[in-house]
Amino acid sequence: MKLTVVGGTGLIGSQVVQKLTAAGHEAVPAALSTGVDLLTGKGLDQALEGADVVVNVSNSPTFDEASLDFFRTTMTNLLAAGQRAGVRHQVVLSIVGVDQVPELDYYRAKTLQEDLLRQGPTPYSIVRATQFFEFMDAVLSWTSDDTTVRLPGTRIQPMAAADVVDAVVDVATGTPLQGIRNVAGPDVFALDDLGRVTLAAQQDNRNVVRDDGAGMFAAVSGDVLIAGPDAHLAPTHYQDWMQSAR
Repeated sequence: MKLTVVGGTGLIGSQVVQKLTAAGHEAVPAALSTGVDLLTGKGLDQALEGADVVVNVSNSPTFDEASLDFFRTTMTNLLAAGQRAGVRHQVVLSIVGVDQVPELDYYRAKTLQEDLLRQGPTPYSIVRATQFFEFMDAVLSWTSDDTTVRLPGTRIQPMAAADVVDAVVDVATGTPLQGIRNVAGPDVFALDDLGRVTLAAQQDNRNVVRDDGAGMFAAVSGDVLIAGPDAHLAPTHYQDWMQSAR
């Protein structure tokens, strides 16, 4: 098949392109660096020409209210270009529990993206993944100083980016789901406990303090970021990933 991977030069997209190519498909990365501007639509028709599937793993440059306009505009442009090109399957990467955290602008924006996809003209699939292992250092940096890291006790079920890639490729090369596939890591952590595990592995002596008002994930209540019983669980454990990532 020919698949156009929108956001195909980023952390997930570049690996999706590699995996699809290795499997014998024609995978075309579409990004600003390849001449495609999702916000204006420039280059989209050329990037989607002859494509059977569009895999959208693009991301907003910000996590604030501006992300709503980003996903509204880019999804609208992508669906229209896909219809012109005769695309048979549109796939979007989203987030487990995304529609249950309206307090977060970014999650509301991703929910809008999903809604636009559902209402669009093309058969679709949504892959909802949990938080990536690779983002843990950034999460630690949001609420830290030289001696202390403050994190809420939010329960998360993170997974390796490589496992996210496998899930996206599997869905993109299959029959449209006309729905959602949830994917998650094998283990559930309280975020502050995961911070302690991470710092210990990095031989970082800073102290982790539970602060349920600290950082972006403070807005999350209950277990909404935990995958349900229908989720596909990835094989990679966080501790194993940390050892291999060193």
